[in-house]
Amino acid sequence: RLVESGGDLVQSGGSLRVSCTASGFTLDNFAIIWFRQAPGKEREEISCINSSGGLTYYADSVKGRFTLSRDNAGNAVYLQMNSLKPEDTAVYHCATEWSPGCRIIDGRYQYNYWGHGTQVTVSS
Repeated sequence: RLVESGGDLVQSGGSLRVSCTASGFTLDNFAIIWFRQAPGKEREEISCINSSGGLTYYADSVKGRFTLSRDNAGNAVYLQMNSLKPEDTAVYHCATEWSPGCRIIDGRYQYNYWGHGTQVTVSS
């Protein structure tokens, strides 16, 4: 299973790093997508990193503030979030489609398995 961790309450302008690890399998063959879900809002895919870590993609809403990286030896993917805003408040999930690349159809990243998420709350 995928397990997210690192969510917390931070002040606006602050930073936080959330992690995605796997239990029972290794992540190194798979692209990892991060999406977030806030109450009353549509799910938003915000970033994707391919299996090697050589390609990363970001939604406009987080570009320049968030950085996705991976440590395949450590079986983890990290989402570094800087300059956080109250509108970044959401439950953050990591996900995969069990393929090495980030696949997009009609502007949406494709995935079919995800973890329970970690809560990120940004206070104003």
